[in-house]
Amino acid sequence: MTSWRVVLWFGVISLTADMVYEGARSMYGPLLASLGATALVVGVVTGLGEAMALVLRLVFGPLADRTGKYWLLTISGYTLTAVCVPLLAVAPFVGGAGLAVAAVLILLERSGKAIRSPSKSALLAHAAGALGRGRGFGVQKAMDQVGAFAGPLLVAAVVAATGAIWPGMLVLAVPGGVAIAVLLVLRARVPDLGVVAEDGHPESPPSGIRRRGAVRAWLSDAFGRHLPPEFFWFAVAASLTTGGLVTFGIIGYHLTADGVVPVAAVPLVYAVAMAVGAVSALVVGWAYDQVGAHVLLVVPFLVAAVPPLALTESVGLVLLGVIAWGLALGVQDSAVKALVAEIVPPGRRATAYGVFAGVQGAFAVIGGAGIGWLYDVSLPVLVFTVAAAQVLALGLLWRTVRPSARPRRGARLHPGT
Repeated sequence: MTSWRVVLWFGVISLTADMVYEGARSMYGPLLASLGATALVVGVVTGLGEAMALVLRLVFGPLADRTGKYWLLTISGYTLTAVCVPLLAVAPFVGGAGLAVAAVLILLERSGKAIRSPSKSALLAHAAGALGRGRGFGVQKAMDQVGAFAGPLLVAAVVAATGAIWPGMLVLAVPGGVAIAVLLVLRARVPDLGVVAEDGHPESPPSGIRRRGAVRAWLSDAFGRHLPPEFFWFAVAASLTTGGLVTFGIIGYHLTADGVVPVAAVPLVYAVAMAVGAVSALVVGWAYDQVGAHVLLVVPFLVAAVPPLALTESVGLVLLGVIAWGLALGVQDSAVKALVAEIVPPGRRATAYGVFAGVQGAFAVIGGAGIGWLYDVSLPVLVFTVAAAQVLALGLLWRTVRPSARPRRGARLHPGT
């Protein structure tokens, strides 16, 4: 199987899996609100969920590199998501425990992403090495976003037809099953990604790093001991944009609580963001391979634009804010992973993705809770706080991507350089 086919099959898996968790994610705000949650609770649950999806990669990134179980972790993570999302349909039927049940299932679903993401990214980075990683991650992300667009549309249709949220969660069991089936077929056909490497790209596939003193070695990996300093500057910069980006849980809560749009229309608004993200991922992936990591400098501006637009009561302004939100996601998810793959050596990529996500997760939980609290307290203060954080993020990003700090295309930065 060729490199392109592996990338495309990973794209199919991402497409169907994204229908599941992005379809559900589009309704987290309204779902939690219907179960009695306040804006602060929505902010905490969604922010903590994003944090778990990121911080837990500190465990599963080093675990993947240390054991070589990239496929097992990838399959396990996708399975957890495919199971937990449809179970959200149960939450409205368990009385006062409904909010707690929904919160736990949301956190478990996000944990599934943490389990699979470092391993999947390491496998994909290897498969895309012969193609150009910006294009490889860009194509995968674009297909990912197609699913992220289709999932909310499916949920919107079901919610509109039934007048209830829970059937919209239940129907997502179908694409979840398809994702797992395709993943198992790909695993059977490509057990070792070394078979898709092309001439002129002698890089060895991920195979696992095993050492004695597992706990001490894992702690060393989790703190990024063997990763280059430039990696950490980049991690903090990207984390400031992650923490400052208002979660769609808050946006969805705002749209529902303030009656900006009907409940069934909330997934449609989310679908707009996903469509924008799909296009931006392709464009930015191509631009990254042509002009380099400077494309990331646009992210702080996009993040700062979201609160003053998306949290208003004007449908037009909300849509502009959601477009900015989708653009920010598309740029981050395509170019950020490609740059991490360049900064660190191949045998450390899953660890690096885990450490990187751990830093992002710490900022995500603070940002989610803080933005949820500020939404109830003062919108102008919320807007100012996010903007101030993005000024700092822009400075740190410039330090990372300026020409003197960036490796040549195709070069590698190794520990200690």
